Amino acid sequence: MAESDFVDYACPLCADVQRDPVTIPCGDTFCLDCIKIYWDHSDHVGVYSCPQCQATFTPRPTLRRNVPNVGNRDPRPSLPSHNTFPYKRDALCDFCTGRRNRAVKSCLMCLAYYCETHIKPHYESATFKRHKLVDETGHLDRKICPQHEKGLELFCRSDQMCICVLCTVREHRSHNIVSADDERTEKQKVLVVTQTEVQRIIQDRMKELQELRHNVDVLKGNAQRARTDSDKIFSEMLQAVERWHAEIIQLIQANLQASMAQAQGYIDRHEQEIIELQKRDGDLRQIVETEDNIHFLQNFPTLSIAPEPMVPKVLINPEFSFSEITKTVSDMKEHLDDICKKELGNISKRVSDTSIYVLIPRSGGRINAAVRVDFQEPKTRLDFLRYSCKLTFDPNTAYKELVLSDGNRRVIRKRSTQYYPDHPERFDGFCQILCREPLSGLRHYWEAEWNGEFSIAVAYKSISRKGKNSNSLLGYNDKSWSLLCSDSGYSAWHNKMEKDLPGAVRASRIGIFLDYAGGSVSFYGVSETIELIHRFQAKFSEPLYAGFGVGSSVTLCVLEKNQRTYY
Repeated sequence: MAESDFVDYACPLCADVQRDPVTIPCGDTFCLDCIKIYWDHSDHVGVYSCPQCQATFTPRPTLRRNVPNVGNRDPRPSLPSHNTFPYKRDALCDFCTGRRNRAVKSCLMCLAYYCETHIKPHYESATFKRHKLVDETGHLDRKICPQHEKGLELFCRSDQMCICVLCTVREHRSHNIVSADDERTEKQKVLVVTQTEVQRIIQDRMKELQELRHNVDVLKGNAQRARTDSDKIFSEMLQAVERWHAEIIQLIQANLQASMAQAQGYIDRHEQEIIELQKRDGDLRQIVETEDNIHFLQNFPTLSIAPEPMVPKVLINPEFSFSEITKTVSDMKEHLDDICKKELGNISKRVSDTSIYVLIPRSGGRINAAVRVDFQEPKTRLDFLRYSCKLTFDPNTAYKELVLSDGNRRVIRKRSTQYYPDHPERFDGFCQILCREPLSGLRHYWEAEWNGEFSIAVAYKSISRKGKNSNSLLGYNDKSWSLLCSDSGYSAWHNKMEKDLPGAVRASRIGIFLDYAGGSVSFYGVSETIELIHRFQAKFSEPLYAGFGVGSSVTLCVLEKNQRTYY
């Protein structure tokens, strides 16, 4: 763009591209903020002039942004406004001749711009030691009093505006006047407080951003695990269907072979009877055709008696048909389709009714505490059961004195060594065991009944399994969070840090609520009511596994929405 094109769009007051341009009655155009500030200084006089042509107006004209004529658009290329990206024309040195260099400093005494070369006298000569140099920020004309054309060095607290020395004689006489430096010092204190608050908000937002990214990664991992588990389950379902198919084929074949064997017996007997009857028919034909009367009469008594039937008449039972098998298989298919449609509809509704993200309004830069209730833990046991999960003990992690039963849902400690094959995941120093199922994603809840002193915990899979040291003891390292339960009470353990819980309710059944995304694991005493025993706050970085230190026995409980039973 040519220099002349820029001038056409430049504000006479700030020398920058016009921002929100307004045209005053004389026809000159300025930035909205520039002309507003310029006329603010004339409010005490009541007469407003044009900075360009000096035309005066009374009363103060109303300022309205210019609206472009769409039907007669200016063909010249438009410059970007401050609402898109900043376009700033560098101030040029007032003392350069020929090609003017970019200004690096402004002098508030000289009211001029200086480049790196022409600013040197201000640093080297004592004549300029009282001059005030500032970084070149443009808008030097805004630092001049429009009434007296003097530098703005003072601040009127009564009118909250910058003024020059001459303004104190008349326009601002008897006002509360301080130096610009003093006012800047006071207002800077306010800005420092604001800056501190902004820095705090930045830290909060960075923490929230980090947690959001972490939770997004958790969601991705959870989705991937759900897909992997679904693939595995459907593969098992397909294998089961193939087994059922083979059993149906085997049933059809077995029934066919049995019926064919039975039918073959009837066929053989019928064929034998036909042979016998054909032989009898030959004898009869021979005796009938003989000319020997004596021979005829002697054989007549035996041949004249009709033969007894050898086999009964065989009919296919109409109630028996292989079509019944076909109908049954068809019913099985429809039943399976109905189950899949029903369950898929239920899970689709639950997913669509559950928000992935909840937007929390902020009040004054802080989260409104009134809406935090959406993220609190469930209140009633029925609420907890919404997040129930099925767990089983992992035999590969069981200590050598533990015996599993009831489909790996009950574990008992024996004082004799059990035979277990060597396995890298087996605890060999403490009487402990982990469950098989990984827990991550969002929320999980399970319950266990216990006898004898025991610990109930969650742990990373990476927890040590070997040796009798703190690295492999639940609650004594940074990879596990444990509640130690005994007849005398409870204590919470994490990374060797113990917290006694003397006031906790005594219960033989413990409920554990894991809010993985929320970063907490809570232990509850379950009886007629459900009461919180202890809650750990943590930021989980890998899937967790339910773990137990077994004193006598531990039983995982079956959890249903509307009933409570045991495995």
